[in-house]
Amino acid sequence: MKPTITGLLLCIALSCFAQKQDTVTLSLKEVVVMAKERSIASRQAQTVKETKYWQYRTFRSNYQPQLSLQGILPGYTKSFIPVLQPNGTIDFHPVHNNNASLNLAFSQSIASTGGTVFGTTQLQRFDDFDRKTTLYNGTPYGLGYSQPLFKYNSLKWDQRIEPLKYDESKQEYIESMEEIAIDASAYFFDQLLAQVNLQIAETNYANTKNILRIANEKFEIGKISRNEVLQLQLEELKAQKAEGTARRDIEIANLNLKAFTGLQGDVKIELVIPDAITNIRIGQEKVLSEAYANRSDAIAFFRRELEANRDVAKAKADNGINATLTARLGFSKSATTFSKMYQAPKDQQMLQLEFDIPILDWGRSKSRTKTAEANRKFIEYAVEQDKQNFVQEIVTEVTLFDMMKNQLVLTRRADSIASEKYEIAKERYMLGNLSITDLSIAFQEKDQAKRDYVFALRDYWKAFYRLRYLSLYDFEKEQKITYK
Repeated sequence: MKPTITGLLLCIALSCFAQKQDTVTLSLKEVVVMAKERSIASRQAQTVKETKYWQYRTFRSNYQPQLSLQGILPGYTKSFIPVLQPNGTIDFHPVHNNNASLNLAFSQSIASTGGTVFGTTQLQRFDDFDRKTTLYNGTPYGLGYSQPLFKYNSLKWDQRIEPLKYDESKQEYIESMEEIAIDASAYFFDQLLAQVNLQIAETNYANTKNILRIANEKFEIGKISRNEVLQLQLEELKAQKAEGTARRDIEIANLNLKAFTGLQGDVKIELVIPDAITNIRIGQEKVLSEAYANRSDAIAFFRRELEANRDVAKAKADNGINATLTARLGFSKSATTFSKMYQAPKDQQMLQLEFDIPILDWGRSKSRTKTAEANRKFIEYAVEQDKQNFVQEIVTEVTLFDMMKNQLVLTRRADSIASEKYEIAKERYMLGNLSITDLSIAFQEKDQAKRDYVFALRDYWKAFYRLRYLSLYDFEKEQKITYK
């Protein structure tokens, strides 16, 4: 995939950051763009796309005229060959000759009938070195037509199925890129959660040390008990341990994100907490209509049924009368010189009918046909079930996305309340109006509310990118998703 302007600017920015500092700040959309343009997964998707394209080109070449040149140059022989004598014995005679030939042939397949138009021009030269003679033989030109009768026409069926496979592969490429976006968002939020946990741990450790300092002063003047001081010391140790664990987790998450997005070097990534798209409205009917218009599965439904019909047609054709009618017209002549070979050549005609009629096959032909018909019914039922799953998955994801929007509003509000409650609790504890137990509860609620908000953001964006994947539609720009 060719890099976009955004991707190029992002690469330049990353290069500058890598040279000047150790940390680069990225948003969710920037991470997704980077993964689509630089990740190993995107290169694999591009390779698969190119493979499918050349497979389609190979299919198209079957319907184009074919021209080939065949020959034996030279055909020199000096040896002894066995020759059967009139009395039945074998005698070995020396031969010393050159038997060279050239054949220029063309053919053109007829998809509607399955037949082939062909033509040829041939030239053969035989030199007998022992007798010092030369003989030419050839066909100045010949035309013919070969028509299978009652046979399976693979060209006709491929002409209907292969373009569907190619269209399907193009949509699969877009789906692969959207799957990369889903995976990139997962890695993004893995690091974002680790980043938030580190921020929480650092803040908690600093606050705990400050509160412990004040508590020690209160203990010295007898305002609090030794038990409260010990509890705060324990909280400080927990906060210090949590900070160490958070630093380890963010290092791992940072490495995973860099590996997936293809970012090289010792650059550390710092992520910006994304906002939800509050003004976007995604309707169920819109997603379904776009999914049926864009998804590879929608093409595959029809393609699979068509392939089942093809298999039935092949089973019926291969188990009946098979015949091939071939007709050929042209000219040929043998002469001692090259120029004489083309003077007044003789007519060359050929009409041939080859046939194969099964007389007794112990029901094999009928069994093959019935098997193909049974498989077609199975495919029809499977496609019907897949269509239901296709619709149900979209309906479920749209419903989930609406739920995630509501959950995000609630968790954002809970995070704000919990943070405010903790600040109040901390001030009250310093003033001596709150117990250490209540402070610890406010402390835990604040941390959990912040994590819940990040989890809600992760679920929201996962559902958003899933809807893009399921419909191949950009709901922000209100247009179909395409990649060059």
